[in-house]
Amino acid sequence: MSFAEYADYDGLGLAELVKKGDVTPLELMDAAIERTERHNGTLNAIVHTAYDEAREAAKGKLPDGPFKGVPFLIKDLGTEVKGWPRTSGSKFVSNVVDDHDSRLVSRFREAGTVLFGKTNTPEYGITGTTESRLLGPCRNPWNPNHISGGSSGGAASAVGAGILPLAHASDGLGSIRIPAACCGLVGMKITRDRNPQGPGDFDRAIGFSVDHVVSRTVRDSAAMLDATGYPEPASPYAPPPKERPYMEEITKSSGKLKIAWSSETPAGKPIDPEIQSALEKTAELLGKLGHEVIPRGLGVDYRTLYRAQGAVSGSNFAAGMMRRIEVMGREPEEHELEPLTWAGFRNGNNLTGAQAMWGWQQLRLMNRQILAIFEEVDVYLSPVMGKLPPEIGFLGPDQEPRELNKRQGQVFPFTPPFNFTGQPSLSLPLWQSESGLPIGMMFTGRYADEATLFRLAAQLEKELPWAARKPAVWN
Repeated sequence: MSFAEYADYDGLGLAELVKKGDVTPLELMDAAIERTERHNGTLNAIVHTAYDEAREAAKGKLPDGPFKGVPFLIKDLGTEVKGWPRTSGSKFVSNVVDDHDSRLVSRFREAGTVLFGKTNTPEYGITGTTESRLLGPCRNPWNPNHISGGSSGGAASAVGAGILPLAHASDGLGSIRIPAACCGLVGMKITRDRNPQGPGDFDRAIGFSVDHVVSRTVRDSAAMLDATGYPEPASPYAPPPKERPYMEEITKSSGKLKIAWSSETPAGKPIDPEIQSALEKTAELLGKLGHEVIPRGLGVDYRTLYRAQGAVSGSNFAAGMMRRIEVMGREPEEHELEPLTWAGFRNGNNLTGAQAMWGWQQLRLMNRQILAIFEEVDVYLSPVMGKLPPEIGFLGPDQEPRELNKRQGQVFPFTPPFNFTGQPSLSLPLWQSESGLPIGMMFTGRYADEATLFRLAAQLEKELPWAARKPAVWN
């Protein structure tokens, strides 16, 4: 099999070739390494490689999982891989090397994947772009002058460029969906705690962040969640069980769904006209497919919502930094954290316990308002982003923090509320701009109802097939 053929298959397709004996896992790994060496100099998507370890694993006995022999990458943010560095994009903790695999990494290995490196991420995953001072900017394979999104920008850039068919990603305020939208991929933010995050998951205490993958096909996303998303011992927030495997769901009709749609933004300002047009075309298509489609926004007091979230996230980040300081045995020096990180750390330290708990209480009340909408509708549709992926530097790490947050609010106005509620929320690469950049649409389902989203995604994948689209950085 030639290298060009390698990139034409999704993960399940490559695993099927291995199963039939058409290729070996080592041949797949060599193809992934060759494409890494060819494209990563342009993209800066992969920041740690373990080629020798990967080749040895590929030559050995692999678990007989759905992705047996498929090359795989782990995001360099809070996820341990034994013997590998974990920088979280920060100079302060750049020398940490882990002595064990996280539970999720163990499940990725059990699924048959072969790990060969780690992907780029912004400092502590804070921004919606991947441009840390430590690891440098990660670039979009559709146009390397533009961002690949964040915080899973390295994963999305690598998958988008065909280096591998799917990769680990995580999402705390949009960090799976935003990179998927930027790079033309499928990105499912799963239900809170659907995948394991333990046992050392202190940084996930507020429940906003989840781990899954970005992929080029719906079925790869479904199959990987089937492989990894089963109950974790001692998890304090076990999610409701699924009715059947997600691989079965994508073969079933979605039925007639009631779908609300809106481009409502927290600031009340209009979004990019091309994205607005794409949203309207999506709503029209859904109507033609037999769904009931109604215009309706979330209608919440966004100022109060984000004030509450800021108190919760700020205090949580400051507490996490306390733990990192304890591990490192010292305070960070000024040059070891970026301006936005320093601002978040200092603001978090200044919050009182009462302010943090007010935030928790207010989020609970407002989550109820959002979740109540899903008593009346099955799915909520919005864009993933308010603007097309900006050029590298527009959201860079040296921006003044208030200006950076203002710009982020303009570019990424839609994703965070569903991290607060814990609902599944899915980015699909349905459209492209006139300049050739992907435009992602976001579909959010009821709590724990990934099944409906997977069924709808499979329907849309047939109607608007995106797999044949190839970015500038591909061959």
